[in-house]
Amino acid sequence: QVQLVESGGGLVQAGGSLRLSCAASGRTSNTYIMGWFRQAPGKERDFVAHIKWSDGVTSYADSVRGRFTISKDNAKNTVYLQMNSLKPEDTALYYCAATLYSGLRYWGQGTQVTVSS
Repeated sequence: QVQLVESGGGLVQAGGSLRLSCAASGRTSNTYIMGWFRQAPGKERDFVAHIKWSDGVTSYADSVRGRFTISKDNAKNTVYLQMNSLKPEDTALYYCAATLYSGLRYWGQGTQVTVSS
């Protein structure tokens, strides 16, 4: 079992910044990728960004590339999502996910990000 706790969401004006954090605990030694997804009301959960735990290789959705940066701190078992130049369309519930080498995926409880125009 892997437990994920997100923090850092909130209300920000368009053009502003937020940093999300996701702390992992439990059986984290088999983590392959950690990432972020988001879900706006009435929409599906979409991929935002992920990072390979072993070598730090990153991947981003086209909609956030150049504005968001994912990073990790292996010692703290924590992944971060720095979000800059936020837009109202970035408003969503943001979920942290840990995917193990086995393919099993764990989810956090989500943290709300609201961007006002």
